[in-house]
Amino acid sequence: MTFQKLHLIAAAAMLAAGAAQAAVSADEAKQLGTTLTPWGAEMAGNKDGTIPAYTGGLTKPPAGWSKDRPGVRPDPFASDKVLFSINAKNVAQYADKLTPGYAALVKKYPDFRIDVYPTRRSNAFPKTFQDATLKNATRCKAIDGGLSIQDCHGGLPFPIPKTGNEAMWNTVLRYAGHAVVMDTANWYVDGAGRATLAAKITSIQEFPNYDPNATSADSSWKVTATYTAPARTAGEGILVVDPMNYVADKRRAWQYIPGQRRVKLAPDLAYDTPAPNSAGIVTMDQAPTFAGSMDRFDFKLIGKRELYMPYNTYKMGAGGDDAVCGPAKLMTANHWNPDCMRWELHRVWVVEATLKPGKRHTFSKRVYFLDEDGANATLQDMYDAGGQIQRVGFTLNKPMYEVPAPLADVFGTIDLISGSWLIQNWDYPGSKGIAPLDKMAPNLFTPENLAGTGIR
Repeated sequence: MTFQKLHLIAAAAMLAAGAAQAAVSADEAKQLGTTLTPWGAEMAGNKDGTIPAYTGGLTKPPAGWSKDRPGVRPDPFASDKVLFSINAKNVAQYADKLTPGYAALVKKYPDFRIDVYPTRRSNAFPKTFQDATLKNATRCKAIDGGLSIQDCHGGLPFPIPKTGNEAMWNTVLRYAGHAVVMDTANWYVDGAGRATLAAKITSIQEFPNYDPNATSADSSWKVTATYTAPARTAGEGILVVDPMNYVADKRRAWQYIPGQRRVKLAPDLAYDTPAPNSAGIVTMDQAPTFAGSMDRFDFKLIGKRELYMPYNTYKMGAGGDDAVCGPAKLMTANHWNPDCMRWELHRVWVVEATLKPGKRHTFSKRVYFLDEDGANATLQDMYDAGGQIQRVGFTLNKPMYEVPAPLADVFGTIDLISGSWLIQNWDYPGSKGIAPLDKMAPNLFTPENLAGTGIR
């Protein structure tokens, strides 16, 4: 599909949306559970048969998965073979199914390639999420110019998005259960190919919208993280709480610095401030791919298209101590080792974010590509002040089949100018990975708790 057609789709969507950004009509919502999944993805496959129909996704763990190590997930598709590869010689043939940024990446580095595997629509969701999403379709509303939402608890807020803000709220409130605990690492590779451990992190994320014991939520995301390595960062910690209403409230953030032995407010941990231990190439509102307030950009829903993107990336994560890709193999110069990545063809929503006049940000434009089966922003192109693509972002999709729920918390950035890149929240071989969390300590997301866990 050409971008001209995408813009026509966007124009129709905007007319249908109206100025109020209200929920869809009851008649339109009847598509959910019939031609669309309850969360809004197209049930049918594509015309060419290269995207299959949705048949329910992964709902049971494969052989080899253990409850004792829930964050270590064997690859259920390990026997799949590469269908074909995209490289600098044939990239023009497939450019209509690549983001402009990733097409540029393929062209720039002769050793980079995209190995395309059979498409597996593996994401699945529990019935409680599906039921709540069906209700949200006609009750959930975007207010305050799309900066806030209301009446959206328990499910995806906008299964049939009409505006860019609605689509982005879907990715902010993507489903990963109520909470996850993470034993992960950030790795940075400079332009010369030198790999450095930026941080090992123990963290907990809560998604209050999916609290099974609540009927509403005043925050959209909570995260507390403590850095355990390397020695220069051990003991540092951060705490972030994002609201549902960015007009009435703002992001609240705190930081623990061991040398000062105190917790301090950190209001700058937002927007384009470099994320801690990210080597300066990942911004705070890119965690993962997008988080925080939308007030600095105009978000425009361009439409849908088919796209090659990382998917079912089990061999790039933990997978046990004998995982396919450890740091020595994964961390190659300028980009990850192509042997470690699985790409598939999927449908995505395209959202173009343009910096508002008078607002400040590192990027003048960002284009997000949101997976229709999971709502996560799988890929992102980031443009500098001169309108050139400076960086490309990625978020890996690796469903937690034991929940079931998508998992899209391993993310990072490749800088096309410097040749450096970073992967964050990587569930490296030997780690405990990322696992669902049912019970959390009282007052977990408080400055007092951050002080107690950050001391060394």
